[in-house]
Amino acid sequence: MNYSYIIIDDNQESVLKTKAMADSFSELDFIASANNYDEGLNLILEHHPKLIFLEIDPSDKKSNLSLMLINELHRYLTVIPKIIITTSKKDLAYESIQYGVTDYILKPLARIDFIKTILKLNKSNADATVVLEETTVHDEKPTIIVQHEAPALKEPLVLCIKSYGDHRYIDARDICYLQADNNSTDIHLNGGEMITAFKTLKHFEGVLSYPFVRIHNSYIVNSRYISRIHTGNAVCHIKNTTAKIPFSKSYKANIDLIISEISNGNYLEI
Repeated sequence: MNYSYIIIDDNQESVLKTKAMADSFSELDFIASANNYDEGLNLILEHHPKLIFLEIDPSDKKSNLSLMLINELHRYLTVIPKIIITTSKKDLAYESIQYGVTDYILKPLARIDFIKTILKLNKSNADATVVLEETTVHDEKPTIIVQHEAPALKEPLVLCIKSYGDHRYIDARDICYLQADNNSTDIHLNGGEMITAFKTLKHFEGVLSYPFVRIHNSYIVNSRYISRIHTGNAVCHIKNTTAKIPFSKSYKANIDLIISEISNGNYLEI
């Protein structure tokens, strides 16, 4: 999914640095920038961006940049853009949360923070306790019920493929990867079995959260099963199989996140 964005920052050099960082992500589409409150508000109302990178502790106090801009947006807009705070101080983080901002990134900006922000955006519509049930289509293709685990119960996610009174249960922990096949999706399990579900890969992308990560137009991978990532050949190797899953340039940010998450665990690099 692509996100159009506006940068509002009193420091033009900071604007350019934010844009340079964002330009390395194909998901982000630049619209314009502003250096003060009034210009920023006018840009937002005119262009309706999906994202706003906002400085709230400006060096130039005459710019009037602050969290109050968010209050002003509520006067005019039914749907408020996602607000990403970019500032050099931690002090305003708690107050920003009260305003419902999507993320708070400290300057100088780091690539991994952008990666995490994009993945949060991609998964923002996924509810940890939602149950989605879709009605059977006329050709009696199977429907899929995807139930996310309730955090309090700490139960594993279970997918149920339901057809003609038959309920096929799949423990999400057993899924190595999902592969698109026209309007259906092949689900590959760790025991070597493959199950076909008559839903698109896009459907699964919307309802499955991390460790499931889309890395290609045709693949979603369970990052827990990745044994090797070869960035030169642009492939991921799957544990205990000969499968090599390609990843595309447009999903490189997701690969970077997987590498980062693995290194944040009990990890030793040699």
